[in-house]
Amino acid sequence: METVILVVVIAVVVLAALGGLIVGSRRKKPLPPPPPSAPDITAPPAEPHVGDEAETPREEPRRTIEEVDLPDGSAPAAVAEPPVVEELPPTEIEVPEPTAGRLVRLRARLSRSQNALGKGLLTLLSREHLDEDTWEEIEDILLTADVGVQPTQELVDGLRERVKVLGTRTPEQLRGLLREELLKLVGTDMDRVVKTEPEGRKPGIVMVVGVNGTGKTTTTGKLARVLVADGNSVVLGAADTFRAAAADQLQTWGERVGAYTVRGPEAGDPASVAFDAVKEGKEMGTDVVLIDTAGRLHTKTGLMDELGKVKRVVEKHAPLDEVLLVLDATTGQNGLVQARVFAEVVDITGIVLTKLDGTAKGGIVIAVQRELGVPVKLVGLGEGADDLAPFEPEAFVDALIGE
Repeated sequence: METVILVVVIAVVVLAALGGLIVGSRRKKPLPPPPPSAPDITAPPAEPHVGDEAETPREEPRRTIEEVDLPDGSAPAAVAEPPVVEELPPTEIEVPEPTAGRLVRLRARLSRSQNALGKGLLTLLSREHLDEDTWEEIEDILLTADVGVQPTQELVDGLRERVKVLGTRTPEQLRGLLREELLKLVGTDMDRVVKTEPEGRKPGIVMVVGVNGTGKTTTTGKLARVLVADGNSVVLGAADTFRAAAADQLQTWGERVGAYTVRGPEAGDPASVAFDAVKEGKEMGTDVVLIDTAGRLHTKTGLMDELGKVKRVVEKHAPLDEVLLVLDATTGQNGLVQARVFAEVVDITGIVLTKLDGTAKGGIVIAVQRELGVPVKLVGLGEGADDLAPFEPEAFVDALIGE
């Protein structure tokens, strides 16, 4: 019995000892780390990067490009040098083609107009019997060629009389007869010289006028070439300040032949530019000043009045020596309306007919001279720089009727 009690007591003691060990192990905690002697200061995070650059940049020793070992066969990258701006060469001054006989040399272009006038008349006049129907056809050809009513009647009457007297007609006789009658209408006794040499003073002053689309600015540039070819020095006045490209266009024409261009601000006062151009020409001792005016519509009364103002301002220096009206030869009778209105504003002294080759009808030369009482002095026969020619009646008529 005592033995059993002893065993129980020993078991209780062992269990109590084991329970104390387990509870002690659970309550045991690790000691905290000792505090640092000085706090660490953390640098602010760097801006985010991509790939290999995502980490915070570190100070590293840097090497020059000479110290970097390059792979075999490769060369150091070339350092791009700033582009060298080359100065443009000065505009080469051209030597214009001489004006003497220029219309004769351009005769082939002018002869394109002969189909409507010269060949048609010669064909009808070659008929064996010239009855009233034939004469009416001749009148129709002349009217269609823009000769005009009164000149047509005069030409038909002259042809009727001479054919009646002549009797039998050979082709050569008919051509000679027609040539003489056309020359009477075109006029061989009119003064067709462009006045650029006023007596006792310099420069000669020429103003060029006309409506939009007639080729006025181009004609002014070509006229400068004509004058330079004849040995004159020229100053150009870009008084067309309403068309943005007009002054640039005129200056380009002038630079080609060594002519100085006076220009003003865009939409500036045209009269002021014209005044300055003449002043500059006088100071430079220039032979001729050419003034290009705006291509104003002949139906705009205010603009026409301004053209009159340009003329009055220029004449504070000296009288105008020439006022040339540029007309498009293909406009026909509408060109006569333009001519009439311009003549009321400024005293037209001469006509320049452009685009006389191709579809133009040669009779406009006769009609416009009759309308204004002033001669055709220059004709344009193409787009080339030297296609503006002094008007020569004999060469013109010969081109109309052909060989």
